Amino acid sequence: MHKPVETSTDRKAIACWLFACCTMIVVMVVIGGLTRLTGSGLSMVQWDPVLGWLPPLNETEWQNVFGYYRESPQFMKVNWGMTLEGFRSIFWLEYVHRLIGRLTGVVFLLPFLYFLVRRRIDRPLAWQFAMMFVLGGLQGGVGWLMVKSGLVDIPHVSPYRLTAHLGVAVALYGYMLWVALGLFFGQRTRHPPTTGNGLRRSSAVLTGLI
Repeated sequence: MHKPVETSTDRKAIACWLFACCTMIVVMVVIGGLTRLTGSGLSMVQWDPVLGWLPPLNETEWQNVFGYYRESPQFMKVNWGMTLEGFRSIFWLEYVHRLIGRLTGVVFLLPFLYFLVRRRIDRPLAWQFAMMFVLGGLQGGVGWLMVKSGLVDIPHVSPYRLTAHLGVAVALYGYMLWVALGLFFGQRTRHPPTTGNGLRRSSAVLTGLI
């Protein structure tokens, strides 16, 4: 059984880590908005969450990726005259968006394992991290379903899936920020009736900024 997070140093270290994760989520949401505005979100028609870290590294790989894109509805109905150079311009934005999503997962997972091994996470806090894991996984899954909706017949993503994708991101950000504020200011979120109202208002205001 894990011992509680007892010291102020422990709490603030975990809180600062969560603040960093929140910042990465904001960056990911902003870049996601840019991919939407530029029509770049459907440029990557394949999704490999484990091995898809690297972009095309040579001309042959670029031609292969471009070949997949030319089979998509967006190319055939909207960008049918696009060259490889034009494809690269939209590919990079979506690639960066997905890369930041992966990096956010790593930045969350590795310190979590460190704090877990060092017994700095007690049972109530572990449940809160479990909720973050669920929301993070849901975010990635909904994101792929959103992209997939634009790869069938109509070269536009479903607005409902797009809303769900953004909604889960905002929920993850707000929940993570609420937990981080509670740890940073020494108010454990296991007691929401006495200490959580102010934290919820603070996190709600900051969440509204994104």
